[in-house]
Amino acid sequence: MGKHGTRHGKHLVWDWNGTLLDDIHAVIGATNAAFAELGLEPITLARYRDLYTVPVPLFYERLMGRLPTDAEWELMDGVFHRHYWARAEGCGLTAGAAELLAARQESGLTQSLLSLAPHVELVPLVRRHGIEARFVRVDGRVGSSTEGKAAHMVRHLAALGGVPAERVVVIGDAADDARAAAHVGAKAVLYTGGSHSRASLEAVGVPVVDSLTEAVAVAEELA
Repeated sequence: MGKHGTRHGKHLVWDWNGTLLDDIHAVIGATNAAFAELGLEPITLARYRDLYTVPVPLFYERLMGRLPTDAEWELMDGVFHRHYWARAEGCGLTAGAAELLAARQESGLTQSLLSLAPHVELVPLVRRHGIEARFVRVDGRVGSSTEGKAAHMVRHLAALGGVPAERVVVIGDAADDARAAAHVGAKAVLYTGGSHSRASLEAVGVPVVDSLTEAVAVAEELA
């Protein structure tokens, strides 16, 4: 997908999991299925949202009291993704997402998608939901899953070409989305429907919203 610049207004960089894709219950189901295989106790949605963080090995440190070894992490990551992708096909878009994306595109405003989901899995899933054409660029993760989104955001904005960071707003469900935005000089709006509790999102110091409609409205008002 080629380079594109904004025509006017903000350029939105959307997160996928827990933001555009309503998959938090698939994530919890996959997490607990993986935990059962690994001999760990199941986790509730509320506890998951209180503890979850990126990079994900730090989440396991909060659960286990120590960082997993490289071998443990490789096993955990593989088991989780095996269970998650078996469930992901049954997940729908977040309420109102398709309409928001379409309206924004039809208004001549631009948006792109940046996810830490593996690129080879992400693109076909976005395509199956019929929204690939709404974005000027779609990027998933290539390589290690042990780091956050900041370095990926640098590459994503560079690939967009001509979109100044001060016109970019990242919309995501994780504190790491806000950190990635700050890393490139962009702004962020965080959505409560995904991986984090409202309290943990509010601690980040950026706007926190309960719907994607509100997220877009707030994003356009950010100076």
